[in-house]
Amino acid sequence: MATSIQNISLSGKKKQVSNKEMTFWERLYLVAIIKGLLITIKHFFRKKATIHYPEQVREFSPVYRGKHTLKRDEQGRENCTACGLCALTCPAEAITMKAAERKKGEEHLYREEKYAEIYEINMLRCIFCGLCEEACPKDAIYLTISKELVPAQYDREDFIYGKDKLVMPLEVAMANTQKLN
Repeated sequence: MATSIQNISLSGKKKQVSNKEMTFWERLYLVAIIKGLLITIKHFFRKKATIHYPEQVREFSPVYRGKHTLKRDEQGRENCTACGLCALTCPAEAITMKAAERKKGEEHLYREEKYAEIYEINMLRCIFCGLCEEACPKDAIYLTISKELVPAQYDREDFIYGKDKLVMPLEVAMANTQKLN
């Protein structure tokens, strides 16, 4: 049989492809099956990489991104101004928000005239990429450096985190301010 040589150039690189006829042993696939079995047997006797979670705790990477948190400023007011940049940059479209105007007497709650009345993150869609953190001009959202994991739930609705789960507790914001002073 004749061998044909083709030039394939999809990425700008030329690659020589030959369609040579397979030998008898290659057509049987016996050699390939034996090679695969040898690899399986070799890995069968190695130490397992399983971590028994409650008893053993896994080492986290130094660049680990944990649970989302909406920050407060040094006076305990929310930083988020509902500009929507975090929702726009989210590749998984996991963030939804609704803006509202601050009313008279709410100056102690919100920093700016506009605030996020509804701020939700669907943790089932989130890929923890950190783009929301980078896009925020007010430094309002960040992925915690603490090793706190997103807890397991049984219902899908429990994975939609609203402001009740996302906003930094007031005590933590005040403790952070005292540490800085």
